[in-house]
Amino acid sequence: MKFQDIHHDEAVLEELGRRLVQLRIGMNLTQAELARKAGVGKRTLERVEAGETTQTRTLVRIFRELDLLTKLEIVLPEPAARPRHAIQKVGQIPQRATRKKTNIDSTEEWKWGDER
Repeated sequence: MKFQDIHHDEAVLEELGRRLVQLRIGMNLTQAELARKAGVGKRTLERVEAGETTQTRTLVRIFRELDLLTKLEIVLPEPAARPRHAIQKVGQIPQRATRKKTNIDSTEEWKWGDER
């Protein structure tokens, strides 16, 4: 099953947990061993593998022990400056998203939408 084909958050978490179980078993690790190496509780690992929600830090610790952190580079590569940003300020990557501001004619009197 592909993640992009899953339309509910709960189902994505369940699939993630299922895949983590398969990877852990493929590495011949018990839940207790992986939990100890990752610095999380065994019950916490059981919850992750069952598809329950968890803290991001817990996932990072588990991913590190399963050698998955390098895979995050594929999912979230280091942002690079886009051409329009290079024109604005050389080498700087924007720190926030922006929208064009609309000009509101300040000479017009403001009215409620239902007034005429």
